[in-house]
Amino acid sequence: MNTTNRLWHVAAAIGLALLAVLLTTFYVTNYKRHVQHGESQVTVLVASKDIPVDTQGAELVSGTWLTKVTVARRQVVPGAIASPEQLRGLIATQTTFAGEQVTTRRFGTPAERGVRAQLKGTQRAVQVAGDSNQLLAGTLRTGDHVDIVGAWALDESNINVSRVLARDALVLSAPTVAKAGAAPSTNNQYSAQLRLSDADSQKLEWIIGHGKDWRLEIRPPVESANSPRWHETSTTMLKDGVGER
Repeated sequence: MNTTNRLWHVAAAIGLALLAVLLTTFYVTNYKRHVQHGESQVTVLVASKDIPVDTQGAELVSGTWLTKVTVARRQVVPGAIASPEQLRGLIATQTTFAGEQVTTRRFGTPAERGVRAQLKGTQRAVQVAGDSNQLLAGTLRTGDHVDIVGAWALDESNINVSRVLARDALVLSAPTVAKAGAAPSTNNQYSAQLRLSDADSQKLEWIIGHGKDWRLEIRPPVESANSPRWHETSTTMLKDGVGER
């Protein structure tokens, strides 16, 4: 091997060694940056108390549910939030326990929860069957508000009574009416889902099982009002009839 070839081999070896040094330095520098970035402090929100399923994000924005804490960036869980406003318009689809980081992965849109997203406290979802007149089939729409009116006979008497049993019930699902040209229902039975209080659901159950008749009445969509609560019998109907004037 002549001198020129030796010099080329030496130069190549030196070049490779320098390249290895540069690559090692680059790797170490980036690794240090990565470690330092992971150790940098960021602010996240944690649950001050358990956040149960179906909790509205709007409640978390204004309540005492959330606490700001500072953690190392590498400890931030995927989807963690730094502002309660990120939850506005969402609803909890999974429970977040006290002390856990609040993450958007445990929240979704109300549509994902369906009927459950519209219930809280003493409210209940009730499905009721009835004929087209009782349920206003073809007229009643999801989102309407209705009153329930019923009539029955007083125990061991010939006195019949009618009255409003429940007011301002939300229609969660309206009766489905067959399209024009389709075969009609064989028994003229329809069903609707209503949001009632647990107390009003008992009244509905009683009137269906023991009453003479019942029906839904649609309330005005805006500025609805109620007359004084009362009941009607043959006596009150007679006294409250139209006078000569």
